[in-house]
Amino acid sequence: MPSIGKPVSHPPLAASDGKKPVFDDKDVTVIFVLGGPGAGKGTQCANLVRDYPIAHFSAGDLLRAEQSRPGSEFGTLISTYIREGKIVPMEVTIALLEAAMHKTIAARGVTRFLIDGFPREMDQALKFEEDVCKSKLTLFFDASEETMLKRLMKRAETSGREDDNIESIRKRFRTFVETSMPVVNYYDERDKVVRVNAEQGVEGVYAEVKRKLAEKGAL
Repeated sequence: MPSIGKPVSHPPLAASDGKKPVFDDKDVTVIFVLGGPGAGKGTQCANLVRDYPIAHFSAGDLLRAEQSRPGSEFGTLISTYIREGKIVPMEVTIALLEAAMHKTIAARGVTRFLIDGFPREMDQALKFEEDVCKSKLTLFFDASEETMLKRLMKRAETSGREDDNIESIRKRFRTFVETSMPVVNYYDERDKVVRVNAEQGVEGVYAEVKRKLAEKGAL
């Protein structure tokens, strides 16, 4: 996964006020990547970035970077929300994503984006598509809570993440089911979901991801 780096100082940390999205979906491809905590989203996004001209943004990584950035007015707010397993206000997340997209297009000319761990609720999805760019697909990694818990507890041994503890993990599971699954269902009803069996090993999941994205014309 490419390094996120320090957020650019412009555009300002506020979602766009224009009526049209900042990016035209004819020119820019956005794929939302959803799945419960520990479903393997980051691993598979890294595989796609390695093999295709596509950029990957983890909403969580962007928020953690902003949280630790010296002088950030949102640092304490983000830290509190992450620790309690709550969803950070969407205006902050959307603004960070938009800034990262601008920076990547300018620096690398990449116009295809995997946005991992976002949108986490319906109003985020609608606001992002209204202000930033309409999505092409939602890539959904489907794994059982038992499988995800085992993966997260293993990751907690080395991650150093404050939300990799059993209490925060269970809160994140509940939050995903209550707020993010309606997003998956919304896009599924519009035939815009690529559902992947994330119970498989890493290579098996990746093979399915590549095949299904290719079938949708996204690779």
